[in-house]
Amino acid sequence: MDALVATLNAAPLWLVILIKSALLLLVVVTTFAYAMLFERKILGWMQLRPGPNRVGPWGLLQPAADAAKLILKEDLTPKTADPLIYRLAPFISLITAFAVYAVIPFGENNGSLWAIGDVNAGILLLMAISSIGVYGISLGGWASGSKYPLLGSVRATAQMISYELSMSMSFVGVLILAGTTSLAGIVHAQASMWFFIPQCFGFLIYVITAVAETNRTPFDLVEAETELVGGFHTEYSGLRFGSFFIAEYVNMLTVACIATLLFLGGWNAPFGLTMIPGILWFVMKVGAFLFFYMWLRATLPRFRYDRLMAFGWKILLPAATLNLIITALIVALRG
Repeated sequence: MDALVATLNAAPLWLVILIKSALLLLVVVTTFAYAMLFERKILGWMQLRPGPNRVGPWGLLQPAADAAKLILKEDLTPKTADPLIYRLAPFISLITAFAVYAVIPFGENNGSLWAIGDVNAGILLLMAISSIGVYGISLGGWASGSKYPLLGSVRATAQMISYELSMSMSFVGVLILAGTTSLAGIVHAQASMWFFIPQCFGFLIYVITAVAETNRTPFDLVEAETELVGGFHTEYSGLRFGSFFIAEYVNMLTVACIATLLFLGGWNAPFGLTMIPGILWFVMKVGAFLFFYMWLRATLPRFRYDRLMAFGWKILLPAATLNLIITALIVALRG
């Protein structure tokens, strides 16, 4: 490992970034594919059915079969659609979903981060990039030229505004405790105690807002099939529909990584179990968070939309504000 790090340090910067980006893209795409398979397996286990088990041993080739199906499907464009925006929207969602991984650190080895780049304001850059992702959903629904996708895109915009504020405030509590906006610095600040202990209330707010931010059950009102047929992507097919699907699961992985970095100690080992590499701890924490995501889908029914918005503005936002004020007062009094 040390020899690999030394070789990368001696290579030109552009080549190092290119190699890291290619490897990370491969890892993220593979993780997305099998996260989708494992969710279907977990849902089957919880609902007392086998789940995918026909394609390959134990159904392990199901992601490849799904990808081939989407690629070979006919790609239709409605006559009423705006051709340029309709085609561009899925790629906006896809690019913003992958772009955040440029600054996410997955581990550390002798002071060198397992990341493409280390940005001092890493958490601010993450928030800025991820907030652009809603444009893909909003523009996709609007450009389809159909009523149900338009309603889905409007819901996405309203939902994003109501939950983005609460999520940002849950971040600020962590930043006050860590004293830095660097993702690596936040992980280092949790060497003695993970932030989900002093920020348990903020962590709960983050979990709720993260589920709403990614339009997952029970907050999947943006694509509610019982009300909007399929929501913002009703008029999409083939690979463009698949792009929205990929973006959703990659965003799930992103919020799991952010939860691990900000609240669960990042690559820090629990109980002093340092014999296991830090990057493995990081992967296990992300996997546990994703399992919780899938558990929610199998357990909870969908919220009614007016109750969802009322919950965001009347309960979550005041609660996040109160958590921020109390955290600031405690830190100020101790300082």
